[in-house]
Amino acid sequence: MLAEALTDASPDLMRSLLQTMIDALLSADVDAVVGAEWGKPSADRVAQRNGYRHRDLDTRVGTIDVQIPEWLLARRKRAASAPKRR
Repeated sequence: MLAEALTDASPDLMRSLLQTMIDALLSADVDAVVGAEWGKPSADRVAQRNGYRHRDLDTRVGTIDVQIPEWLLARRKRAASAPKRR
């Protein structure tokens, strides 16, 4: 019954479900990194959330707006750089 309902569902419903699922997965990942759920005090907290950035994600059901945690977007430094040529 669920499979039939999802097959006949509008793209708007599918986009909404996909966006909710992606946001929930990213939030759970941040909870694990931080050591506490959002808005909940915890003695196990090892970091603090520093916000999100909105990014468009193109999918089969259309473009969705995803909130990507800042730490995930932090620029990575190279371990070693090539020597400069003269």
